[in-house]
Amino acid sequence: MNASDETPGISPRDPLTQGTSPDGIRARVKAYILKEFLPGAGPGELTDSTPLITGGILDSIATLKLVAFLEEEYGMTLDAQDADVDKLDTVSDIATLVGDKLPGP
Repeated sequence: MNASDETPGISPRDPLTQGTSPDGIRARVKAYILKEFLPGAGPGELTDSTPLITGGILDSIATLKLVAFLEEEYGMTLDAQDADVDKLDTVSDIATLVGDKLPGP
């Protein structure tokens, strides 16, 4: 990650945004969504339960970009059935999906 890819206010080395803890996953996903799909929005405008797909924040292209980000960020592959509204509609849903897909300790 280079300096131009950083989300303002979130350091790429910040322990909250690193790792695979549920809080870390949620924080990193929120930072990505705010940067890519809600530029200018404050962190308080995106909660764990904000509807992303059903609320119109993510369209089909944005959802594909999110899936690509998740696959690259967490080194995993999401199946076609994972890329649906039931698993990607909220930050909480996304964190659960990522946590379930990551290998255990």
